[in-house]
Amino acid sequence: MSWQPEVDELKRLERLAHQMGGAENVAKHHSRGKYTVRERIDMLLDTDTFHETGALAGKATYDEDGKVKEFQPANFLLGTGRINGRKVVVGADDFTVRGGASDGGILRKQVYSELMAGELQLPMVRLVDGTGGGGSVKSFSDINATYVPVNPAWDHVVNNMGKVPVVAAAIGSVAGLGAARVAASHFSIMIEDTSQLFVAGPQVVKHGRGYDVTKEELGGADVHRSSGAVDNIVQSEEEAFEQIRTFLSYLPKNVWELPPYEKTNDQVDRKDEDLLSAIPRNRRRPYKIREILEKVFDHASLFEMGKYYGRGTVTGFARLYGYPVGYMASDPYILAGGLTAESSEKIERFVDLCQTFHLPIVNFVDQPGMVIGVEEERKGTIRKGVRAVSAIYQATVPMIEIILRKVFGVGGAGMINGHGLHQRYAWPSGDWGSLPIEGGVQVAYRRELEESENPEQLLNSLMDDMEEIRSPFRTAESFGIEEIIDPRDTRPLLCEWVDDAYRLLPQLLGPSSHTMRP
Repeated sequence: MSWQPEVDELKRLERLAHQMGGAENVAKHHSRGKYTVRERIDMLLDTDTFHETGALAGKATYDEDGKVKEFQPANFLLGTGRINGRKVVVGADDFTVRGGASDGGILRKQVYSELMAGELQLPMVRLVDGTGGGGSVKSFSDINATYVPVNPAWDHVVNNMGKVPVVAAAIGSVAGLGAARVAASHFSIMIEDTSQLFVAGPQVVKHGRGYDVTKEELGGADVHRSSGAVDNIVQSEEEAFEQIRTFLSYLPKNVWELPPYEKTNDQVDRKDEDLLSAIPRNRRRPYKIREILEKVFDHASLFEMGKYYGRGTVTGFARLYGYPVGYMASDPYILAGGLTAESSEKIERFVDLCQTFHLPIVNFVDQPGMVIGVEEERKGTIRKGVRAVSAIYQATVPMIEIILRKVFGVGGAGMINGHGLHQRYAWPSGDWGSLPIEGGVQVAYRRELEESENPEQLLNSLMDDMEEIRSPFRTAESFGIEEIIDPRDTRPLLCEWVDDAYRLLPQLLGPSSHTMRP
């Protein structure tokens, strides 16, 4: 006598679970150009590596013999799988069952996925498609009462931010807790024309605030491209999954492991001739920072995050001779690369991300300081700028500064912890001080200029005198800058630095002294 009948029933129930919300709902889902939750998981993970947990959770009806007649699975799938051979936890909403709302599912599965990631010390990937919250007010009728809301699994969500990489993709309309689950991550994605993200949907907004807007107008890609609520916008689900795989390839599985090395054929001693003329001699002319980054880091290794938020600062991951690093750089095309409230928040979050997972940071500095003006004062830029500087000073991961051009004011001074070893190299185009000389001379010599019979001639004379003083070689004479280098030597020197950095990293492993926040 065997247990074959029970095994047969198990297989039958699993087949019912794989039908998700039924053929009609699946067809409707496909008609919107969207994949089902199971198709998404198969596309994201390495082939045949998904091991599902809780497939039999759901709602069943029984016949007179006590056998399951109909079965509606919970609208949340969870399990483990592999991405590029490395194990991860996946938690994914099934929109074909009650639109992803929790009144159509079992919240314990969502909680369990977060617990699994934390306890197994594995990256957490969330594929969010629905509210994922308390469902509609119709659920009150089922329990004949209301309730004080609780964010399920939120203790695990917060703890995981300081322990394992967390990635979230909005793959449909997400609101309330669903939107919060997207934001509570180290890296988040939306899909153009497919995803919308908002605290509450258009109908709630219409009744609560009187705004009559569409989903796209309220929380589409055009809204969030520069809102800072998500990191990257992509064109398709396939591109979203590819970015998830790429993001995770730079990070360790948890804070107790080193970031993964990846063999490269790029040479340590590669010296790109174009770097010698990359910075214009005219200090007012901008240049394309991303082209410089491509010439310094390993070929095809750059992965940018948050391109359209805080646009004056560029952040992302790259590799140096196969070793993952974080990079920051100013974009002189955007307010000369100065620190705005938004770019300051971007720096703070990115440095904390690198600190959490022990990625060394390369900072390419052309920083005129915090952006000035009435609008920036109203945004509290000084406080946000100080938070960014504080994040840099609190970081214990190896950090190196490549000074490309400007270093001025509190913002420029805060691009590296100047009280430590602060390894840095300056290009011959370096230009620094408490204030830019062009504006500083007019302020410092205001009275003389006002009293002069020929203020323009006096100003030109003062500027000529200052031009010699501002030479970076004068600073090097007093060891105010440790090394001025040929720009073409940047990659070889950084490759040597990253080797030292990874030799020191093992002693830094473990949780950071301050938990990473979204």
